[in-house]
Amino acid sequence: MQINRPLLTLISVFFFWGFVAASNGILIPVYKEKLHLLQWQVQLIDVAFYVAYTVGSLIYILISRLSGGDLLNKLGYRNGISLGLMISAFGAVLFYPAAELESFGIMLTALFIVALGFSLQQTAANPLAIVMGDPNKGSQRLSLAGGINNIGTTIGPLLVSFAIFGSMHGDSATMDISSVKVPYLILGAAFVLVAILFRFSSIPNHIEEARAKTEHDANWKDRGGALKYPQLVFGMIAIFLYVGVEVSTAANLPEFMRIHTGTDASKVAPYVSLFWASLMIGRWTSSVGTFASNPSVKLLLNVVIPYAAFGFFLAVNYIAGTDVSEFYIYAAVIAALIVADILSKGNPATQLLIFSFAGIIALITGILADGMVSAYAFISVGLFCSTLWPCIFTLAIAGLGKYTNTGSGYLIMMIMGGGIVSFAQGALSDYMPIGIQNSYWVGVVCFAYLAWYAYKTKFLLRNQGIEFKTVPSKGGH
Repeated sequence: MQINRPLLTLISVFFFWGFVAASNGILIPVYKEKLHLLQWQVQLIDVAFYVAYTVGSLIYILISRLSGGDLLNKLGYRNGISLGLMISAFGAVLFYPAAELESFGIMLTALFIVALGFSLQQTAANPLAIVMGDPNKGSQRLSLAGGINNIGTTIGPLLVSFAIFGSMHGDSATMDISSVKVPYLILGAAFVLVAILFRFSSIPNHIEEARAKTEHDANWKDRGGALKYPQLVFGMIAIFLYVGVEVSTAANLPEFMRIHTGTDASKVAPYVSLFWASLMIGRWTSSVGTFASNPSVKLLLNVVIPYAAFGFFLAVNYIAGTDVSEFYIYAAVIAALIVADILSKGNPATQLLIFSFAGIIALITGILADGMVSAYAFISVGLFCSTLWPCIFTLAIAGLGKYTNTGSGYLIMMIMGGGIVSFAQGALSDYMPIGIQNSYWVGVVCFAYLAWYAYKTKFLLRNQGIEFKTVPSKGGH
């Protein structure tokens, strides 16, 4: 797969999505302890962030209908991403008054506006990544984008934690919420710079309808609207639950570790970082097909790449002053990812099915065990969430033809699951007969639906004359 400058420019925005989303995991325990909030109250951080995607998508749909045509087709994809970055920059600037005043409300507003910009960016960037080249290798380009996304998710929690606590080894008594304004002001400036870069880049401003179709679309039939395709409707629920289980697992991890491992809020950043780094490990592993076609080389890279990604996590945390020796045991868990990736053979439906079952096993292990065994089991959910976004996205928009853009917008709208599912799990954890550990059954239910979607959609698409080749199908939101 050719990696050109326009593609590299496009996937740069994936870094920002990862940085902010993963950093929320640090803000949650800090605001809970500093402002004496309940777990369900502090989960409003994720609600504000992820529901903004839905609001943004609804605004997009409304404007498109009122203007008599698809907004991005009129505005242009490149211009749409630039506008989205400027909206996010405004939200990032609001972190200054939020931090200075230690205002939970202003901080929620700031996150909402940042994610509102992300909604427009994602609506444009995901289909662009798929069609900027061979459509059958679109998910490989999403895989590359996912790797960039997870660099942000890996370092985001560490940098924000450093800003709040003054060091990676402070304690909760040293936390200073006002310090959070520094990384977000820098992030806002970066949004503006990249917006300017996009505006004058050579990224396509329009997607030709023919390129929005897959090779299977010779059999395409117009059903009269995007929501007439069952793979999209079921896929919308799948995206809702996938983002939900991914975000809620990470968002509730600090509270679980506080109760069951005695880990202070100031010490939890490396573990949150490892969860998001797990997605990077999975996505780097799944991108092997992008760089190698020889079976022997691919098999070798299937082993080398995940541990190279794990090494990146260890290096970043070592530089931050963390004792990384306690994380070495996680290398054994990564072996399970390697086996699951090889068994999936790159088919999006097969991969979604296998990784969903692996996620169920990880969560049940975390629920039935305790202490650090449970913590690492919950963290490993990141490994098995790593490839689900592009698998679902690819399956959901397959065969939509001219409704591909609309379908993409509907899928982005369902990212709100990250906030809703996190809120639901947080509320259950506050109910004492259930508690934080048993609240993770919520994630088991989410993975069960994803496994069903993988099985069901394979037959739905086959009935529409669509069969996917065995090619890597990965990426990240």
